[in-house]
Amino acid sequence: MAAFQIPDAFSQQMKAYFGSETYAVFEKALDADTKTSIRLNPFKPCEAFSNLPSVAWNPEGRVLEKRPIFTLDPLFHAGAYYVQESSSMFLGHILESVCAPKDGIYLDLSAAPGGKATLLGSYLGDEGFLVANEVIKARANILKENIIKWGLGNTMVTQNDPEHFGELHGFFDLVLVDAPCSGEGMFRKDPEARDEWSLDHVQLCALRQERIMDQAAALVKAGGYLVYSTCTFNERENEEIVKYVVSEFAYEPVRIPLLPEWNIIESKVETDEGQFFGYRFFPHLVPGEGLFVTVLKRSEDAEVLEPRRVKDFKHPFLKSVSNAEAALIQSQVDLPENSIFYKLQESVFWLNSNFRQHFEFLSRYLNIKYFGVELGQFSKSQLIPSHEWAMSIFPEPGFPTLDLDIKQALQFLRREEFSLTGDLPEGWILITYANLPLGWIKNLGNRINNYYPKEWRIRMQGGEDA
Repeated sequence: MAAFQIPDAFSQQMKAYFGSETYAVFEKALDADTKTSIRLNPFKPCEAFSNLPSVAWNPEGRVLEKRPIFTLDPLFHAGAYYVQESSSMFLGHILESVCAPKDGIYLDLSAAPGGKATLLGSYLGDEGFLVANEVIKARANILKENIIKWGLGNTMVTQNDPEHFGELHGFFDLVLVDAPCSGEGMFRKDPEARDEWSLDHVQLCALRQERIMDQAAALVKAGGYLVYSTCTFNERENEEIVKYVVSEFAYEPVRIPLLPEWNIIESKVETDEGQFFGYRFFPHLVPGEGLFVTVLKRSEDAEVLEPRRVKDFKHPFLKSVSNAEAALIQSQVDLPENSIFYKLQESVFWLNSNFRQHFEFLSRYLNIKYFGVELGQFSKSQLIPSHEWAMSIFPEPGFPTLDLDIKQALQFLRREEFSLTGDLPEGWILITYANLPLGWIKNLGNRINNYYPKEWRIRMQGGEDA
């Protein structure tokens, strides 16, 4: 790490903030080992992490003694947990503190790779609906994979620039902007970020953040919440952005309760519209990495955009499923009563019917990468199950289940050939590890076909002795 020196201008900036004595402690923390943490999926419970210490501000967070090789853990691939930096889990405390509506429509504007999006999805559960957006195609694909593994079915993954949301002002109950930034908070976790940092880069990031917030702040409906976060420390990308937002839009301050032992630093932002609040996480004070977050509430007299009713849904790619097809799906899949189905190409997708109007309205403006739960494709009136269905929290009735040991599970995840003992029925079999689904095989009698997605298969060897 010594090859990546702390920039002088950054040192001067932080000395001015802390003072020389505290700065020395802060600088030493930047060269210390990082603490690895995970956040459990409450909808896919497992016992593996029950004895680990919790993250102070998030009961679903766990702090690990050392960083394992997650690629070789089948529970990771099953969506039992998400590897997330503990400071970012503070979002859960924010949601609970403001009593954000669990039946609301949320937007995570810069959602990849999916840490905060899966946290929002867990909070919403089966009551709300999340739009998880990412502008960069490669990152949007990673986001899609992580949303599928999380398996809740309450999320729509989109790939759009913030400007594409221009027709949706006042539509969302909560908008999260985890803004691209200069990355000062990553100096410990990613020392290469030190070489990329400069005062010019800070200024460029701040101007970009203002452009993003000029779009994002308008998307929150009256009485809704705007959450803005960065992984950087400087005021130009944090407090100054708060001042910019409240000078352009009608927002009210929100103060989040803290416990003293958390060592989270509250900052007060003085504006012409009153005092607002921000929250900083410093690596010498908390087990996580650097973070800034603020919460604002939209004025009650701001705009509210309700989705317009459309009698006949028309979309160039999505098609509504007929009543006869819906009845056929329901006869083969154990789904909630509030279900609606769509077809994309030949695949059938499930969606919570409570959000039909919102989804169809959003689909007019956004580039959809994934939504709900992809159930599979029909062949001669029989549903061929998809991997996405296997990864969802929906039950898979009518299919036999085979729970594998660690060696077999890794062979399955690598799409290697492996032998199975016992009298297995022919046809589709749901593969599980620790009783959590991993995917499908099909027993043809003389051979077994592995249907784990080729693009997801792991290539790393080892792990069988874990």
